[in-house]
Amino acid sequence: MPVVAGVDSSTQSCTVELRDADSGVLLGTGRAPHPATTPPVSEQHTAQWWQAFASALAAACDAAQISASDIASISVGAQCHGLVALDEHDQEIRPVKLWNDTTAAPDVERLLAQHDQQWWVSQVLVPLNPAFTIAKLAWLARNEPQHLARIRRVMVPHDWLTFALTGQHVTDRSDASGTGFYSADQGRFRSDLLAEMISGDLDWDSLMPQVLGPEQAAGQVLPEVASQLGLRPGTVVGPGGGDQHLAAVGMGLREGEVAFSLGTSGVVLTPAELPEHRDWAVDYVCDATGSYLPLVCTLNCTKVTNQFAHLLGTDLAGLEQLALSAPTDDGPVLLAYLDGERSPMRPGAAGVLAGLHSDTSRESLAKAAYEGVVQGMVRGMSDLEALTGGSITQRVLAVGGGARSLAYRQFIADRCASPVITVDAPEATARGACVQAAAVLHGSTVTVLRDEWSPQTVSTVEPRNSNPLGVSEPYQELSRVYDDWYFSRTR
Repeated sequence: MPVVAGVDSSTQSCTVELRDADSGVLLGTGRAPHPATTPPVSEQHTAQWWQAFASALAAACDAAQISASDIASISVGAQCHGLVALDEHDQEIRPVKLWNDTTAAPDVERLLAQHDQQWWVSQVLVPLNPAFTIAKLAWLARNEPQHLARIRRVMVPHDWLTFALTGQHVTDRSDASGTGFYSADQGRFRSDLLAEMISGDLDWDSLMPQVLGPEQAAGQVLPEVASQLGLRPGTVVGPGGGDQHLAAVGMGLREGEVAFSLGTSGVVLTPAELPEHRDWAVDYVCDATGSYLPLVCTLNCTKVTNQFAHLLGTDLAGLEQLALSAPTDDGPVLLAYLDGERSPMRPGAAGVLAGLHSDTSRESLAKAAYEGVVQGMVRGMSDLEALTGGSITQRVLAVGGGARSLAYRQFIADRCASPVITVDAPEATARGACVQAAAVLHGSTVTVLRDEWSPQTVSTVEPRNSNPLGVSEPYQELSRVYDDWYFSRTR
């Protein structure tokens, strides 16, 4: 029985799923933690990723009661945007700045002073923000120019893990499109843009990875790596991809459908073709099938409810019970910008809670925590609907760690006036990576296997109202007032 392995190297941990390469049946799962980070500085070492990957792979094999030598194909999904900079000896020059490191905010302001957001969207299909790899390069140029000068390979996290497995410096369209220096519609990295914005002293073309197609193999596992991990010689490695992009494959997401990904960050996404009109509120990243996956990403999601549970002296189960028992009419309103924000881009922002009264209850505060996260994401969904020109709620999915929370699912259902489902893909990124690994192994396509392996519905939460609540007027008004104050302070 051939086995495929799908990897999800996230901010918090590495997860490996093993599946039957023919049927897609789950055989085993393993997980190992990454060191915790606390923005605004958020950095990790590649060696820590490798150690976690090796541990998670071994744990998955134990759970599946197979040998690693049974694995025929591997694909890697990982957190996006981070800057992996290697020297001439392929050694890490400095710790990797992760996507949620916001120290490049001043550099983004400097770049936007040269070209506005609409220009960036016209060039690379995404609005510039501190998460992107180009922002990390700008930070490096300003703060550590000696390290910038030593770079001989530029990578994002999934590229590095694929490189460590195969020795091949490659990437895929999905992750390349989130760097801020890849023009997906033209299919090329923008060395001209990097020379203008970062440094004219580097041969940027030589530093970039080769961009692979969705089913194009990156190569085979290196013999010494196969020996170390117990893999068979010749194990095939797929092109990999960004975490949200492979998660969309793993959950079986199609056009006309929308997913709310609830993790450290909150992402709302829908598959679509590239539109003629492009609003810079949306990231027009590529998907893992050869098309596009426009999305809106908020920086603060489950961390918000974690913090409110702590403040209210309860655990997450208690917070959920409080929130669901709160009155459904208006209560306190939260802008959930606890660690700054990415959508909208407010890197120096803080959370704002308004509408408090002497009789405000713990239940209402708990509800405000969930609603603050959800309304920020529903605002992003409205931008996506405007982009696609039609409804994207034919099916509304919740995925990620936060999707286990009934409160999150209920408040999303209420805001969308649509049932919210979860599917049998608790590790959607790793599952999507398995789909890709199987497509590469069998000479099929990711799209075909995505549909054949589409997960079953596990739960459905019905809305408590017939009309969508959308984004409330109090939330919109608080956003306007806060923005006026924020921009007056930062000018």
